[in-house]
Amino acid sequence: MIFPEKSHILSSITALIFPPLCLTCGELLSEEMKTQPFCSLCRSQINFITNPVCTLCGLPFPGAEDEIRFCGECIVDPPPFSRARAMGVFKGPLLEAIHLFKFQGNMPAGERLGKMMALWVNDCLTLPNYDAILPVPLHASKLRQRGFNQSLVLARQIAKVSSINVNALTLKKVVQGAPQVGLGREERRENVRGTFAVKDSEDLGGMKILLVDDVYTTGSTVRECAVALMKEGASEVDVLTLARA
Repeated sequence: MIFPEKSHILSSITALIFPPLCLTCGELLSEEMKTQPFCSLCRSQINFITNPVCTLCGLPFPGAEDEIRFCGECIVDPPPFSRARAMGVFKGPLLEAIHLFKFQGNMPAGERLGKMMALWVNDCLTLPNYDAILPVPLHASKLRQRGFNQSLVLARQIAKVSSINVNALTLKKVVQGAPQVGLGREERRENVRGTFAVKDSEDLGGMKILLVDDVYTTGSTVRECAVALMKEGASEVDVLTLARA
């Protein structure tokens, strides 16, 4: 067991040996930026998503901030989730950092991105309102191949800020479809249809759930997750992602 004072000493030593660097340019972070994943310059190049956005899926578009508006897709085909929000646009430093985390297995990068996401989320969602945080699951074969679930890493950081339990066992990906990369919107929707299920023994009756993923592309994956959760009694599902393509 490490006592608090010893833990603090170890953290200080670690900070001296491994000082915080910007995830994308590698610059030594200034004192005021050392808790962030990015230096001031790289952070300024991130397109953070703010209002106005589609009230349902969070798609950014021009207009008055206080308007309740829906994008064309949500009007034609409303999503099963109540609303989705993303921290920033999937390009530039944010894209590079996510690739470093997701495809190069840089777990500290993922944790730092998760902390940034957790601090940002209060501007668009009210965390205390949720009963549980659920990461979008990976199929068992994909999890073995990658070695970690990037959505779970992010979800755990949000849980630390909100003190809401992370439930990584209730929602399962029971079918491993073809990779989504390169597929069109309708192909993506069909590719994930029926691939998620809720564990039989779980009771989601009346629960309000925050579903967490890394990137919102067409929304096909989180739509299918929300369908499975609502089918088993969840009262509401909101979606939070680190980035939006």
